[in-house]
Amino acid sequence: MVRLGRGSPRSEFDAFVADSMPRLIRIAYLLTWNVADAEDLVQETLARVARHWLRVRKMEHPFAYARQILANLAVRSNHRRAREVVGLKRDDDPEQDRCALVEDPRATQIIEQVDARAELTWMLAALPRRQRTVLVLRYFADLSEQEIAEELDWPAGTVKSTAARALARLQLTVGSGMDGALRRSGSDEMEARTMP
Repeated sequence: MVRLGRGSPRSEFDAFVADSMPRLIRIAYLLTWNVADAEDLVQETLARVARHWLRVRKMEHPFAYARQILANLAVRSNHRRAREVVGLKRDDDPEQDRCALVEDPRATQIIEQVDARAELTWMLAALPRRQRTVLVLRYFADLSEQEIAEELDWPAGTVKSTAARALARLQLTVGSGMDGALRRSGSDEMEARTMP
């Protein structure tokens, strides 16, 4: 993690972006399932953080603030993005669409790490946006139900019931034990963050 308060606001923001970008892209990709959309969400998130950087840099956890913006943008932009994507598809080859949109090699490397869990990610992609958002924040970003409720400005009961419905839906797909699989995957995610 970057230690803030040691340089100019601009240099601190640049360090924050460099440190936060891989995690934000990973979360955004898990929320959107599209490289270009993930990069757009992260760009919009960082633009909003930059507008308020003098306040954000004093926060105890500026990454949590950025993640909150990202999650809210992803939930709120679902319907508009879904209509845009359907209108732009050229063929039925999702691999071609994903690869054709990749321009940033660093983003590609991050996303390839996420793609290593292809079966789980495919099942998550099939979930409705709200359910997927809750599971990604719970198991990949390792937030508690209360923290998710605060980030999304939802009642804690809504987060809990949304997570339960999402897990039940996943269990129908693969059988029992999905909760443990997600917890293990989330732990792998945390280990991947700490690796160079």
